[in-house]
Amino acid sequence: MALRSILKALVIGTLSFGLIGFVTPSFAQSKSDNTSDNTDDEPARVGIDAVITERAHQTVPVIGRLVASRSGVVSVQIQGVVEEVAVRIGDRVRAGDVMARISPNSLMWSLRLRAAEVESAKASLTNAKTQASLRSQELKRLEDLKKSAAFSAARYEDSQKELAKAESDAAKASAELSRATANLNLAQIDLDNTVITAPYGGVVSALHTEIGTYLNTGQPVVTLVDDTNMEIEADVPANRTGGLTPGTAVQFSTGGAQMQSATVRAVVPNENPLTRTRTVRFVPDPNATFEDAAANQTVSLHIPASPVRDVVTVHKDAVVNKGGNRMVFVAKDSKAMIRKVRLGEAVGTRFIVLDGLMPGEIVIIRGNERLTPGQDIQPNDKQG
Repeated sequence: MALRSILKALVIGTLSFGLIGFVTPSFAQSKSDNTSDNTDDEPARVGIDAVITERAHQTVPVIGRLVASRSGVVSVQIQGVVEEVAVRIGDRVRAGDVMARISPNSLMWSLRLRAAEVESAKASLTNAKTQASLRSQELKRLEDLKKSAAFSAARYEDSQKELAKAESDAAKASAELSRATANLNLAQIDLDNTVITAPYGGVVSALHTEIGTYLNTGQPVVTLVDDTNMEIEADVPANRTGGLTPGTAVQFSTGGAQMQSATVRAVVPNENPLTRTRTVRFVPDPNATFEDAAANQTVSLHIPASPVRDVVTVHKDAVVNKGGNRMVFVAKDSKAMIRKVRLGEAVGTRFIVLDGLMPGEIVIIRGNERLTPGQDIQPNDKQG
């Protein structure tokens, strides 16, 4: 029994030693292979990009609104009773279209009266001129008798005075004719003003009167909006108006439509103390189109954030954060040299460089997450 136990132990020991000998060489070979891989330090392949100088044209979104370049109340210019209203709210009119009429009856008779006064003044002027002509002839005859015994000096003097009076009456009659003619013209204007026409094309947005209403001079008739000549108005933060000079081009869109162009017409020099904004007016490009344009329709504008200037920029992908600092790996002599940078605002896919980089330097924008300072690198053939 004891001999059997000893033999069993010897067999188990022999088998264990054989297994150890079998496994150990493979494990050693694997360890040797791994060591060989770790000692093969190839340069890291990276993507690169240049630090450049460019003109900054960063934009910021601003909400504006469409405004009609011409809109307002059309008023009556003569008092009277409304005889006709020819338009309704929402009607489109052209310049010169009739929108309402005032009853012209009394004004027509007034015009006839003024016309009669003109005819009377003309007759008076003709009579005065005839009298002046007669007095002139009489005075001439007396002058011809100066060397005759029949000449009367007193009669000659009276004739001179009568001619002067006749000429004065003629001048007065001429003035009366001018006054009567002016009154006739005013009466004609009043009659013409009984027809209220559209001063410009547009859409009737409100009616302020109805048939039978008595209107005094200056009272409103309709409100008219010219929707064919729209401008864009926006309240722009005061610190963003520096780049908005007359003629500056901007981009805008309405209701998610494609971007269109507009130019600055004016910056109103009046700042809202509550919002710190200034009103800016933009004129859309002549080729700009508006679908269902309406006053106060929302417009999305993209305006320059600051005046256009030359700035040094670096690609956003070159920037990495390490210890709360912004760092950039600069490719120099086939090595990755880390450098701390100070950056400004974004310009598209790049940052404005305030400090730390110079134009023309090459920075790493791909593979920089795994780099260590001073590591060997191999840039890709194509930058970016």
